[in-house]
Amino acid sequence: MASQTVSRTPIRNIYECVGIPSSRTLCKSCRPFSASSFNLKTNDKNRFKFQDPWAYNQMRQRTAANVARQAELKDQRAIARGDPIRGVTTPFVESFDDALPQESQASVDEMTRQTVAESPVEPPPSAANALNEDYLGHFLNKSELQESLESSRKLNEPMVSPNRATADPAKEAADARVYEEKDRIAREAVSRIVSLANSSSKERLRANTQRIIETFGRHKTDGRLRPKAPSIQQANSHVEPTPRVGPDTGSSEVQIGILTAKIRVLATRYEGENRNDKVNKRNLRLLLHRRQKLLKYMHRKERGSERWQNMIETLGLTEATWKGQIEVR
Repeated sequence: MASQTVSRTPIRNIYECVGIPSSRTLCKSCRPFSASSFNLKTNDKNRFKFQDPWAYNQMRQRTAANVARQAELKDQRAIARGDPIRGVTTPFVESFDDALPQESQASVDEMTRQTVAESPVEPPPSAANALNEDYLGHFLNKSELQESLESSRKLNEPMVSPNRATADPAKEAADARVYEEKDRIAREAVSRIVSLANSSSKERLRANTQRIIETFGRHKTDGRLRPKAPSIQQANSHVEPTPRVGPDTGSSEVQIGILTAKIRVLATRYEGENRNDKVNKRNLRLLLHRRQKLLKYMHRKERGSERWQNMIETLGLTEATWKGQIEVR
C-alpha cells in the first residue's frame, strides 16, 4: 500500500486556524489587545475638547487645589504624629544623655554663658560636679561621698605644734594655705571621677533607670496621680489588691521609660557614622516594637488617666510611637 503524503501548511496566525480574521484587518476598538499604550492625559483632553474652556480651567484649578490641600493635611498629620523613634524631645529625655538632674544642668548652662560672656578665651566649667548630682557612678551616693571626703580631710590635716613658744605662725599659715589648696584639688578630682558626666554608658543607664523608677514608680505616684476609673465589674469585685513590697520596677510606665532611655542611646549611635551597623539596627527595632506593645497595653488600660498623661508628657511620646507601623531606615 503506497503511503500518502500529507502536505502541512504552516499557520501564521492563530486566528486563521479558528476562522477569525487577522488583527491587521480589525480596528483598534475590535482588537483583542493593543500594542500601543493608553494615554490618560490624551483621553482626558479628547473628552473635554468640545467643552467650555472656562469651565475646563476651573475644574483643573479645583483639582490642583484639592491635591495641594491633601498634601498639606498629610504633612500636618505626620508632624502631629511625631517621630516614631524619638517622639518629642523633653527636658527629662534630654537629661538621659549625661544622667544629670535638670536643675544642675540648667545651673551649668548658666555658668557657661557667664564665663563665655566674661572671658571668651577661658574654657567653660566642666559639667562634672558630683556634689550637685543625686546619682553618682561607682555605686556611690552623696552621703557616702561626703563622709569619705571629710575623713580624708581630717587624716591629711597638718599637725599643730603643742609647744606654742617655739612654733612659727608664718610657717603654719603657709602650710595651712598649701593644705587648703591640695584639699580643693583633691575634692574636685574625686568629684569628677565619680560624676556621671565622665562615666560610661553603662553607669549612665543604671542612674537613668533609678531616676525613672523614682519618677514613674507607682510606689511614688499612687499618692499624687489618680488611676483610671474602675469598671463596673472591678467596682463590684471584693478582691483585695496585692500589697506592694519595695520600689515599683515592673509597671508598664517604668518599663516604657527604661526602654525610651535605651532607644535614645541606640538611635543616637545609629544616626551618626554607624549607619551600616546592622546589629544595633536590629536591637533598635526590637526595642521599638517592645515599647510599642507596652504602649498599646497602657493605652488600653490607662487611657485618660493621670498616669497616662504624666507618662506621655514627661517622655514626649506621640501617637506614632504606638500606632501604625514603625520602620527603621
